[in-house]
Amino acid sequence: MQHIFVPVSDSQGKPLMPTAPARARRWIKSGKATAFWKGGLFGVRLNVEPASHVVQPIAVGIDPGSKREGYSVLSAAHTYLNIQAEARAGVKEAEKDSTRMRRTRRQRKTPCRKPRPNRHQRKKKLPPSTRARWQWKLRLATLLCQLFPVSVFVVEDIKAATRGKKRWDQQFSPLEVGKHWFYAELGKLAPVVTRQGYETKALREQLGLKKTGKKLAEVWEAHCIDAWVGAVSVVGGKTAPDNRRLVCMAPFVWHHRQLHRFQPEKGGKRKPYGGTLSQGIKRGTLVKHPKWGKATIGGTMAGKVSLHDPQTNKRLTQTAHVADCQPIKLLRWRTRLVPLAPLPTSPAPKEEDVLPPRHNMRGASASRVR
Repeated sequence: MQHIFVPVSDSQGKPLMPTAPARARRWIKSGKATAFWKGGLFGVRLNVEPASHVVQPIAVGIDPGSKREGYSVLSAAHTYLNIQAEARAGVKEAEKDSTRMRRTRRQRKTPCRKPRPNRHQRKKKLPPSTRARWQWKLRLATLLCQLFPVSVFVVEDIKAATRGKKRWDQQFSPLEVGKHWFYAELGKLAPVVTRQGYETKALREQLGLKKTGKKLAEVWEAHCIDAWVGAVSVVGGKTAPDNRRLVCMAPFVWHHRQLHRFQPEKGGKRKPYGGTLSQGIKRGTLVKHPKWGKATIGGTMAGKVSLHDPQTNKRLTQTAHVADCQPIKLLRWRTRLVPLAPLPTSPAPKEEDVLPPRHNMRGASASRVR
C-alpha cells in the first residue's frame, strides 16, 4: 500500500531523511522521537542523537498553474510527498473594488489628509495580484525546506503571451516580472533549475507516463506528474513513482478590512466590514468546540462566531460562543489527504451463472454443450 513518508528532524530542528510511518510510530512509542504538526503535515523530532547526519540529494519539482499547482518531493530512492495546491486568486477583483470605493470617497465632503508625493514611484513594485500568487508558491517552498533537506528546486518555466512589443514582453508583463521575482527568492533557499514545457513533455513520453486532461481532478496525473518528472531529471531514480498519494492544500481567503460596506443600510449608515479578527480570535485558528469538535474560526455576527470544517471549509454553525472555543493552533491554509481510490470490483454474475440449469422435456440439460 502506498504511504506518505514522515519528515524527520533532529533535536535542533534540522531536517533529516524521511522515514516510513511504521518506524515513526515505533520511535514515538519508545520515546526516541516526539510527534509534531507543521503546516498541516505530520512529522517527528528525534529526542536522541541520530546515527548519521548524512542526507541524500532531494529535489522538489514545482509545476505552476493558473488554477492548480503541483509539488513533488523525491530522491533517487523514493517519492516522499505529492502536493496539489489551489492557486491564489481573487486579489485582482478585490483591488478593483478597493480602488472604486477610494475614488468614490474623494467626492464626499469629509476631512482628509493633504495629498503627498508617491514615495514608491521610482521603486520596483509587483502588482498585488501577482505578488499574492507568487508569494503563495514561496510559502509552500519554504515549508518544504523546513521539513526536508532540499538540495535543488526544479521549476517548469512558464512564459507570457507575446504581444509583439519588446518593452511589454520583457518589462511590463506581470507573469514575467512575477516569475523572475520568484526565482530570485527561491534561489535563497536552494539552487533553482528550470525546465521548458516541451522538455517536460519529452521526459513524460520517455518514461511512458500519461498526463490527464482534467486539470481540476485531484489525481497525481493532473499536475504532480510534471513536477515529478522534472525532479527525476535532476536526481535520477525510478522510472515510475512508488508513491502517488496526494495532499491537497488551499490558502485561506479573507475579506480584508474595509472602512465600510459598499452600500449603506437603513438610515444611511455603513457598517464596518472585513478584517482578520473575530471576537478577539484570529480567523483561521483551529479550535475545539464541545459540540462541533475541531473547527476553524470564520466570521462574526451579533457577538458570535462561525465555525468551519478544517478540511472542506464548509460552515458548521454561525452561533458559536467564543467562551466555548478552546484555541489549538493558528492555521494558514487548509490541508487534507486524498483517500485512496477503491479497488475495482468484479462485475455481477449473470443469471444463467447463478441459477441451476433448466431441463428440457426430453430430460437433457439446457446447459449442455452442443
